[in-house]
Amino acid sequence: MSETQVRKILVTGGAGFIGANFIYYMLEKHPDVRLVNLDALTYAGNLENLKEIEGHPNYRFVRGRIQDRGLLEKIIREEEIEAVVNFAAESHVDRSIVGPEVFVETNVLGTLALLDEALKAGVRRFLQVSTDEVYGSLGAEGSFTESTSLAPNSPYSASKAGADFLARAYHRTHGFPALITRSSNNYGPYQFPEKLIPLMILNALQDKELPVYGDGMNVRDWIHVEDHCSALAAVLFRGKPGEVYNIGAGCEKTNLEIVHSILDILDKPRSLIRFVQDRPGHDRRYAIDSSNIRCHPGWSPSWSFEKGIVHTVEWYLAHRPWWERIINGDYRKYYETMYAGRFSG
Repeated sequence: MSETQVRKILVTGGAGFIGANFIYYMLEKHPDVRLVNLDALTYAGNLENLKEIEGHPNYRFVRGRIQDRGLLEKIIREEEIEAVVNFAAESHVDRSIVGPEVFVETNVLGTLALLDEALKAGVRRFLQVSTDEVYGSLGAEGSFTESTSLAPNSPYSASKAGADFLARAYHRTHGFPALITRSSNNYGPYQFPEKLIPLMILNALQDKELPVYGDGMNVRDWIHVEDHCSALAAVLFRGKPGEVYNIGAGCEKTNLEIVHSILDILDKPRSLIRFVQDRPGHDRRYAIDSSNIRCHPGWSPSWSFEKGIVHTVEWYLAHRPWWERIINGDYRKYYETMYAGRFSG
């Protein structure tokens, strides 16, 4: 498949977990690209995630919201942007249940603004980075394919599905070169401590209880963030506009298996596990069929879960100041309220 040559790329939400990893990946693997990172620096956006590339000649940071159409138009015009990769999103299911409005504002209306400005400027590629959660929940067997009907079960996944539909509509209505990816659960460096794996690592390191929803048997398909980034690059350069690409590593694990792995690596007792009331609308199982992206753009994962989870635990051990500033800073009160003391109490 021929490669589309785009060298000036707007990355939205690039100070977050996956966005920051994508920026590092692109600057290393594609040193001829210029990346402009637009991020509002909300609670999970952290410029310390990108400290290693401060001053890089092919990287620029701009603080702002994707809902700001004037700012979008200015960046796209001044930087002569050829492609957009949209990571900007509110992304935590629990928070979407407590306060869904901001999820619609950012994930739906923000994506609409970004699509409009990219369309007006004639951008050559628009990559909408989505999630497998838009598909809803699976039974004990089968996998999500790109033709699986969307059936989101949380305000978060509903807002992401809305953004996906907008990207699809712009392709069908305007011939706009939008592509959509839907990834399974990511893990790896720089993940904000509200998510399962870093939350369990940090609680275990502090000998605090590890809260596990329900019976712990909810199943997720896991992928190391570097594999996700390589897949995104494959779609950006070689994907077919209008297509949806599922991204997964074929690694299904129950939440309890994940927690056991972390405790074993850290040599911590399983007695730290505390089962807590399940959250509303908690999907039972996700599994991704990624045969499309493996065949057409040509991609395959390189990280095994066994290697990746050890690498991730070691990263958090080596970056204690990074996560201590988070759990002891402005977010402490929020998490004590959200998790009733399970996060930091």
